[in-house]
Amino acid sequence: MRVVWQLLAVVVVSLVGGQSVAAVQDNPWATLGLGLVTAVLAVYVYAWVVGRTEKRPVAEVGRRGAIGAVVRGVVLGTLVFASVVANIAFLGHYEVDGWGSYTGAVGLAGFMAGASVTEELLFRGVLFRTMEERFGTWGALIPTSVLFGAWHLLNPDASLWGATVIALSAGPMLAAAYVATRSLWLPIGLHFGWNFAASGIFSTEVSGNDTQQGLLDASTSGPTLISGGEFGPEASLYTLVFWALVTVGLLWLARRRGQLTPRRSKRADPVALVP
Repeated sequence: MRVVWQLLAVVVVSLVGGQSVAAVQDNPWATLGLGLVTAVLAVYVYAWVVGRTEKRPVAEVGRRGAIGAVVRGVVLGTLVFASVVANIAFLGHYEVDGWGSYTGAVGLAGFMAGASVTEELLFRGVLFRTMEERFGTWGALIPTSVLFGAWHLLNPDASLWGATVIALSAGPMLAAAYVATRSLWLPIGLHFGWNFAASGIFSTEVSGNDTQQGLLDASTSGPTLISGGEFGPEASLYTLVFWALVTVGLLWLARRRGQLTPRRSKRADPVALVP
């Protein structure tokens, strides 16, 4: 039942926060404020419900080193997306026509903050972490990545190909970021950095969502395998390649640090699995 309570708590914050942000989407500063409130509230609710149901300090969202980890994640996520766009532009399928809207970027920062934090708490904080306890790192990596990809099929211009790329790239990469650090702050930063770079800076679609214009007035075109089509650059083969490289690096780091968790033995005391 602990997983059910944890999922419900974070989902409620996500739904209420999402509806609140949607209600003020025409006001970028209100969107920024409500998005940040949603993100902060989600972390506190997650820490509270996990602490209550598992009777332990919730170290994965501890304050120590949080800012540095988030900043590193944001920088890396932004750089990887910029690399993807640079390759798409090199082939002539991403063009910048001028400057876009800085207020649009402000609003998108709030929207992406709320979405990135709540999704990481759900998929890496609750689902991956609890599955890893029972099935080990490798046993949790595949099903949670598939679920993460399938989650994006709910978006307006979603495609099976786009969801597959997310399941093969972003899902494993974000889980690997958690395993390597045993903290949710790095995956949160990576998730936000990627999403904000896609929408708030380069003004592309994000997982099938046609967002408001960001800092650049730009457009993508060409084959889906290159540009990602209506799903956005997340469905590009370049995304698959770049995130695969990051995933390998993070898993190597996790192994070097001894952070990989083996599958729990069938002989383990079943009482130990219950908080």
